[in-house]
Amino acid sequence: MTGSRRLLTVHAHPDDESSKGSASVAMYTDRGVVASLVCCTGGEQGDILNPAMDRPEVRDNLHQVRRDELAEAAAVLGYHRVHWLGYLDSGMEGSDTNSDPACFAQAPLPEAVDRLAAIIRAERPHVVVTYGEDQQGYRHPDHLRVAEISAPALEAAADPDACPGGGEPWQVLKMYYVTWSRNRISALHAKFGELNLESPYDERWFSRPSNDDAITTRINCADYFDRRSKALLAHRTQVDPDSKFWFGLPDHHMADAYPWEDYILARSLVDTDLPESDLFAGIDPSLPESDLFAGIDPSLPESDLFAGIETE
Repeated sequence: MTGSRRLLTVHAHPDDESSKGSASVAMYTDRGVVASLVCCTGGEQGDILNPAMDRPEVRDNLHQVRRDELAEAAAVLGYHRVHWLGYLDSGMEGSDTNSDPACFAQAPLPEAVDRLAAIIRAERPHVVVTYGEDQQGYRHPDHLRVAEISAPALEAAADPDACPGGGEPWQVLKMYYVTWSRNRISALHAKFGELNLESPYDERWFSRPSNDDAITTRINCADYFDRRSKALLAHRTQVDPDSKFWFGLPDHHMADAYPWEDYILARSLVDTDLPESDLFAGIDPSLPESDLFAGIDPSLPESDLFAGIETE
């Protein structure tokens, strides 16, 4: 992987990698970026949303079925490796499974941080994409846990005194949060109306707090929406091919309405101008890795390393 731009994405469950930022990943891997994926749980508590897959042999083997689905989706998107963090799905907020000691929500925070930090050291990504703490629209315990471990794992991965036995320290240059966009929902809703199609977006979508003013980075990946759809369809148990939410608009109409995927730049050790159109903005891929980190003082506290990064 020497000399390659590298991207690591961190997701809570199988299918999250296909529903959040997947067209961007497909675009980058086609352009030579080496992308790796961390899936924190097995998705065992997720409902079977495709009636055609709601069969006894599937329900009885859901853990392996969802691993196989993720492997297929990851191949569609071009990931070179999938890492499992090793926790059980915690289930929705308030469910009995939240208290299972083997679930992600109950995992000791230092343990989960060290597991992710070891993967970061192994993959040596320049950019990490994960979830932020502000998840007002979908407060699943596993999504919140991803947010809780991500920043500490980046710090631990770079700290030579942390994670003994976890590999050589590695400093990630940029961290992003995937996010939803009110502008995207509005544009798709309008396109449904323009085509005289029933929109899946009701008032609940428009009453959610908007965070569009926090978006720093929009990736034009419209040419890869078909790959996103193909990856979603690989998750046969969780994605209904007849879903209006996922497939009510053909890919080319989606691309016409809103050709971007949206991100929030949470941390950066390189200079970049906002708004961005590239997750690797400010990272010169022609430089050897020893030079990529030139000028970064490893003794600085985190507050100084990331000073001046704004998300508005």
